[in-house]
Amino acid sequence: MAENATRVTEFILVGFQLQTSLRVSFFFVFLAFYLITVGGNLGMIMLIQSDRRLQTPMYFFLSHLSFLDICYSSVIVPQLLVTFGTAKTVITYGRCATQFFFFTLYASTECFLLAVMAYDRYVAVCNPLLYAVAMTPQKRVGLVMAAYGGAMVNTVIRTGCTFSISFCKSNQVDFFFCDLPPLLKLVCSETRRKEQVIFLFAFLVITTSILIILTSYLFIIRAILKIRTAGGKAKTFSTCASHMTAVALFFGTLIFMYLKSNMGKSLWEDKIVSVFYTVIIPMLNPMIYSLRNKEVKEALNKVAQRMRVSRAE
Repeated sequence: MAENATRVTEFILVGFQLQTSLRVSFFFVFLAFYLITVGGNLGMIMLIQSDRRLQTPMYFFLSHLSFLDICYSSVIVPQLLVTFGTAKTVITYGRCATQFFFFTLYASTECFLLAVMAYDRYVAVCNPLLYAVAMTPQKRVGLVMAAYGGAMVNTVIRTGCTFSISFCKSNQVDFFFCDLPPLLKLVCSETRRKEQVIFLFAFLVITTSILIILTSYLFIIRAILKIRTAGGKAKTFSTCASHMTAVALFFGTLIFMYLKSNMGKSLWEDKIVSVFYTVIIPMLNPMIYSLRNKEVKEALNKVAQRMRVSRAE
């Protein structure tokens, strides 16, 4: 442990201190999760690129969501696998800052991208005749670049503020990756202003994204209620169901953590919830969009038929 007057140059992740047998079991469980995440999301990207019926704005955004889920999970899980597999918990200051930077970048971008996808559904449902004009290839790219750009601004500011703070109380991070709350427990100087900036930008990213999503779906719901036939309502609603599920899982977890922070939660609850949104949700997203989407199901069946024919030949 670092002395109080000594600047921390490396951190020790002590989030999961387990017996050897449990570490081995957890290693294979999380390895399976990671392989499913990478395979599922990479498969979704390849499927969208290979099927002409999926060359639409909605699936263009979905391919970027799959890319983000791969990156998002890859920032966290490999470090976790090293910890479980070798019991090595030391991470250098530079690697910790890098992990924090990319974790913040991909999480922020996913927030903005889910908002962009909600706006896409709003245009498709509420202004179908203008959809082709509103979602040209140039505008799709522009919206995605705006999501990355906004996330980059947030990430640079939050990372700069966080790692300009002096960590000298200890070098033991009671978490399984370099996240903000456990790092702030190690500070040894006045950080109120920097913490205010850090949380302000996090608040802006989350609330801006949620407001866009809620506003889009309020208009979508109003448009659906105007449809006279039950079949028409169901068909229109089904085009949004997968996205709504993904939004509920991702933002629901973040909001749960935020609300619980004021209600005396345990650090162990933090770890479990963090595992859910850093490991489980990126794995579930391809399944959500596959199981609840007619076009994706048809594309998957088409690929399966091609494989059967090629094997038969």
